[in-house]
Amino acid sequence: MNRIKEVLEQKGIKQIWLAEKMGKSYNMVNSYAKNSRQPSLEDLYKIADILDVDIKELIVSNKK
Repeated sequence: MNRIKEVLEQKGIKQIWLAEKMGKSYNMVNSYAKNSRQPSLEDLYKIADILDVDIKELIVSNKK
């Protein structure tokens, strides 16, 4: 699971803007945000760089 949607909302950034910055379709970024599809590690690093956050902020830990 990822926290892309939450981080976008915290920063006031729209998914369409992120899609344009990444060179991806809106549908692809939307599927990342809805956790119906997980981005590749390369894309996750790109998202973190574009949003200026540590990659750890985009990941939900599965450890309890």
